[in-house]
Amino acid sequence: MDVQLGITSRVQDAGYLPRLRSAIEAARAAGIPVVHVVIGFRDGHLEVSSRNRAFAALPAGAFTPDDPNAAIHPDAAPLPGEAVVTKKRVSAFVGSDLELVLRAGDIRHLVLSGIATSGVVLSTLRQAADLDFGLTVLSDGCADVDPEVHRVLTEKVFPRQAAVLTVDEWVADLKN
Repeated sequence: MDVQLGITSRVQDAGYLPRLRSAIEAARAAGIPVVHVVIGFRDGHLEVSSRNRAFAALPAGAFTPDDPNAAIHPDAAPLPGEAVVTKKRVSAFVGSDLELVLRAGDIRHLVLSGIATSGVVLSTLRQAADLDFGLTVLSDGCADVDPEVHRVLTEKVFPRQAAVLTVDEWVADLKN
């Protein structure tokens, strides 16, 4: 989720994208549908209220169709036929058709990864749990500008609602 050029540039961990790519490749090899979630707005940010502190602060043109930084990073690029869901808020469910895509595919368990742990991952996990999805979070498939916030979320908060595994642990489980 949110593995877009304008967001991945903030990730300090050089191993992040290769790990994420290995998770995506393992999912594809196992026949698990890969759904890509991106943040995106119309030209003029018509969906953004001035009361929304996070999105109202975006520069004009950010994450619009003409913004090259809105593109999914090539290391996580979708293959033909993979769903790309555009959201309008922090949670992957808000302002998107994600729930329709998941229900249409009879998907009942989600494996979450993305940038930022304290943003899209947290918000999506909470909403997905409330929608009764089974959940796994790939701890090192998530990134956050604050390592301590990432640690607290993946070690203390997320385990209340999800299995939390590293990419390597999850890939090994797929092979068993």
